[in-house]
Amino acid sequence: MTLHAPHMQDAARPVIRPLDEAAINRIAAGEVVERPASAVKELVENALDAGARRIAVDYSAGGKVLIRVTDDGCGMTAEDLPLAVARHATSKIDGSDLLNITSFGFRGEALASLGSVGRLTITSRAEGHEAAQIAVTGGRVAPVRPAALSRGTVIELRDLFYATPARLKFLRSDRAEAQAIADVIRRLSMAEPMVGFTLSEIAEGEAPRVIFRADPQPGDFFDALQGRLTQVLGAAFTTNALRIDVEREGLHLTGYAALPTYSRGSSVQQFVFVNGRPVLDRMLLGALRVAYFDFLSRDRHPAAVLNLICDPERVDVNVHPAKAEVRFREPEAVRSLIITGLRTALSGAGHRASSTVADATLAALRPEAPRIYQMDRPSQTSFARATLWQAPETPMPAPGFAEAPMARVEAPPEAVETFPLGAARAQVHENYIIAQTATGMVIVDQHAAHERLVYERLKRQMAETGIKAQALLIPEIVELSPNDSARLMEVAADLARLGLVIEPFGGSAVAVRETPAILGNVSAAALLQDVLDEISDLGRSDTLQTRIEAILSRMACHGSIRSGRQMRADEMNALLREMEATPHSGQCNHGRPTYVELKLHDIERLFGRK
Repeated sequence: MTLHAPHMQDAARPVIRPLDEAAINRIAAGEVVERPASAVKELVENALDAGARRIAVDYSAGGKVLIRVTDDGCGMTAEDLPLAVARHATSKIDGSDLLNITSFGFRGEALASLGSVGRLTITSRAEGHEAAQIAVTGGRVAPVRPAALSRGTVIELRDLFYATPARLKFLRSDRAEAQAIADVIRRLSMAEPMVGFTLSEIAEGEAPRVIFRADPQPGDFFDALQGRLTQVLGAAFTTNALRIDVEREGLHLTGYAALPTYSRGSSVQQFVFVNGRPVLDRMLLGALRVAYFDFLSRDRHPAAVLNLICDPERVDVNVHPAKAEVRFREPEAVRSLIITGLRTALSGAGHRASSTVADATLAALRPEAPRIYQMDRPSQTSFARATLWQAPETPMPAPGFAEAPMARVEAPPEAVETFPLGAARAQVHENYIIAQTATGMVIVDQHAAHERLVYERLKRQMAETGIKAQALLIPEIVELSPNDSARLMEVAADLARLGLVIEPFGGSAVAVRETPAILGNVSAAALLQDVLDEISDLGRSDTLQTRIEAILSRMACHGSIRSGRQMRADEMNALLREMEATPHSGQCNHGRPTYVELKLHDIERLFGRK
């Protein structure tokens, strides 16, 4: 028996034939409508393009049985409906300029594709016209008929993929598909904070259950966006997020980025938009990662919601059927804006750490047993009398107990009011500085804090004097593929500024003549491979910079104040003042907090006083 690949045929010459319209629409549906969430995305984007201010989405069985999108947009007339379900018919563009696209949709494929794989019904009413309805079942279009509707459009999609049952086998569980729909709605709601969204699940024999609701937000864009992000991501994000508003060379970056100490265990809170369009662009997400790499360990991820606004002609959104990816005319300018904009905002945050650090500390301190009674807080006079009455005549340690080692510090009262991190009062366990502030207290990890301070000093020195290179006695020759060699030589000038000097060595080989001195003895071949991997991933290389700064971080660790060392009062206060003056001092080199701030009212609640 002769074995051959499935695509090979015994016929000498295959026959070329045109596909019918139904097959064409189903192929298009395979590109545009991957799952129920894809259908929801297309329909909601159409509603936004129609100027809707409120959008309601209902679904059943994870969107497999029913998807219904209701909006209060401009609507369509009876004459518009047949064109709306025709392939490559759209009101968004005229086809003369595919680079100047300002709407979400523009391909004119979504409704025709949905009608080819499911049972689609569109009911719409435009202002000054009567309502009308059209139905498409498995690609068959029914005549337009009158309907009842006050305004806007209602689109129902039932039995998705009933016309292509093989696609149903590739869908996930109802719960997973429902989660994907919710993710789409949350993402689109962040793109349009002044539009109201409601997502409901319909189960047979039960009342609709609201899964997500976001009311329209008032105010200017940033106020509206902050309110919407509080609805979608929670108050913890907006409380610990920095406002981003930077503009350069016609590119404008807006949004909110969280403090490094609010990092996440995965990238689930990273949302990037281009001109309000949600995208999953590797270059943009890579730039976000690079902006934070100096503040987070490899297993932590930043949280951010960013919108890049630019002239539509500077970005091509027509590179992916689902419009999830984009291509920029000047990708380096975009990347640089994101990195510098975020780093500037993080530097402006100074020593600030996220409030979630204090929340976690309070949760750890709070007793698990419920409080049985509430003790009234005594007056200052009663408290003073009780203290005087309880005080022993001759202070002495209790039998069997030794005094815990604690260095006490007396600080003038005015110091508490003057400084954000307060004045040092004590050092406990020879590692933690206790400082009193005007509104509470601060606990500082002296080793972690000083490690960050030393690291920032080393980075400043590196920026001022440059990175010294060490010449190799014998240049190391590294054999590469022609493609890898060409990619390295394109960035040779950038690598030279980081202390790595390379040059061609005949064919596709590369000669490494100098390496960064701070790296010590390093394998040139391994270093070049790391750089190439970074170029493949992000389009350029920051690996060398990352490795050099990792060395600086390790040097800072060895040069910082060690745990177990007693500090004098002036040393502790000097450390607090330097933290206040140094950017990023709220977290150590690995993204962990360097201090915890506890408000007095929170401390009092721990003891049942409030």
